[in-house]
Amino acid sequence: MEIIDFHVHSILSDGSLTIAEIVQRYKRYKYKGVAITDHVDFSNIEFVLKSLKKFCENFKDEDFILIPGVEITHVKPDKIDRIIRIARKNGAKLVIVHGETIVEPVEKGTNFAAIKAGADILAHPGFISVDEVELARENDVFLELTFRKGHCLTNGYVAKVAKENGLNLIVSTDMHDPDDMVDTRTFTLLPFASGLSKEEGNRILNVNITKLLKKIEDSKYEIP
Repeated sequence: MEIIDFHVHSILSDGSLTIAEIVQRYKRYKYKGVAITDHVDFSNIEFVLKSLKKFCENFKDEDFILIPGVEITHVKPDKIDRIIRIARKNGAKLVIVHGETIVEPVEKGTNFAAIKAGADILAHPGFISVDEVELARENDVFLELTFRKGHCLTNGYVAKVAKENGLNLIVSTDMHDPDDMVDTRTFTLLPFASGLSKEEGNRILNVNITKLLKKIEDSKYEIP
């Protein structure tokens, strides 16, 4: 099983590690790859992606996948479509939107706007509605099961409603600091800890990772 963590933060936002150190630590843990998805809004999105571009241009490792992305965070729902387009234009191969977690004051309507605008992953979506889960499945948007403290409190609910509507789930650490990292075995246990069966968990960890990775690889958006 090849594991990729699609939600990781660096010093480009509120993480504590450089991208180079993130890569080395994930390689030590035997991950296949990682997505760098720092927090962005309209104030810093171009800077973050320009910095990621510089690193990616000098990164060559056939055995490790490095995905440039962003996590759009606390952007007003009516502006999410616009900032996703900016992210794509500036080279983001993976777009995450910071969902309506129960532990932060995320504006109501963010989940729906992110799904409608075609984000790749809706992170920690809190008590997402069944209608939004169905729309996420139709729009090929993945919902996140997360290791992140606080955000993880609704993992069981998210797993339950996603199970009833196609299991469009992905597992991520939302890593900010070295202490947030988990080994690949622990990573694979999160679906089961969220109430899913072994078969359902294996689908998320095999089929969904492969599906999302293919979507990224087939993306028409290139780093400028």
